[in-house]
Amino acid sequence: MAEIYRYKMIVEYDGGHFHGWQRQYNSLQGDLKTVQGALQSALFKITGQTVVVEGAGRTDAGVHATGQVAHFDLTTFYPAPRLGDALNFYVRTQGVVVLHIEQVALQFHARFSAISRTYQYHIINRRSPLALDNHRAWHVINKLDGEAMRDAAQHLIGHYDFSAFRAAECQGNSPFKTLTKFDIQWAGERIMATIQARSFLHHQVRIMMGTLKLIGEGKWTQEDLVKIRDEKQRKLAGPTAPAHGLYLVDVGYN
Repeated sequence: MAEIYRYKMIVEYDGGHFHGWQRQYNSLQGDLKTVQGALQSALFKITGQTVVVEGAGRTDAGVHATGQVAHFDLTTFYPAPRLGDALNFYVRTQGVVVLHIEQVALQFHARFSAISRTYQYHIINRRSPLALDNHRAWHVINKLDGEAMRDAAQHLIGHYDFSAFRAAECQGNSPFKTLTKFDIQWAGERIMATIQARSFLHHQVRIMMGTLKLIGEGKWTQEDLVKIRDEKQRKLAGPTAPAHGLYLVDVGYN
């Protein structure tokens, strides 16, 4: 029986180049361009082995990452630094970079071993169009009250039924999640939210941000947010914020 070598890597990517993390097949277009697909294709070119790259978070099309974690298994040993360099040779022109790679125990699993996931959501609040942050932040023209958004976000920290902030196509077994952090900072025209939980529902962060944006505009209040949370109906919450403002920045492990 061949020995198995497991590798863990931290990956950064521009989600605007991809149809999301998970490999997908379209009957008209064939294999869609995905982060998982790009990495698996590169590994096949390097090793000749067909492997599955398991990610900690299945980010949607347009969502970026600066700290995605993934693992894969090989039946041939490769020094980690050399393997990382080889991967970057193939994927860096596609909008993906391997930041770090190391060999780990077979018990490690990028998705199931994770105890926390941290996302950031970026808003640029100004009238003029975006140049540097185009497709990397949500451009909001109406003046936002960052303090009101921050205060309202505190009502989402804790263990709740987040059905109001759950996409219709969400396949999660339970709407209950525990948010351990929801911090909003602002400096000039930039507003940045940092949200942490063990796991999230589909589009949960983006729907929460779409709701908080309405509070920042003065259209809704903290009391409205609490009512939406407690009544657990998606139709009561705000719109789903654009994917390109969202970043997976960290995955925590014991």
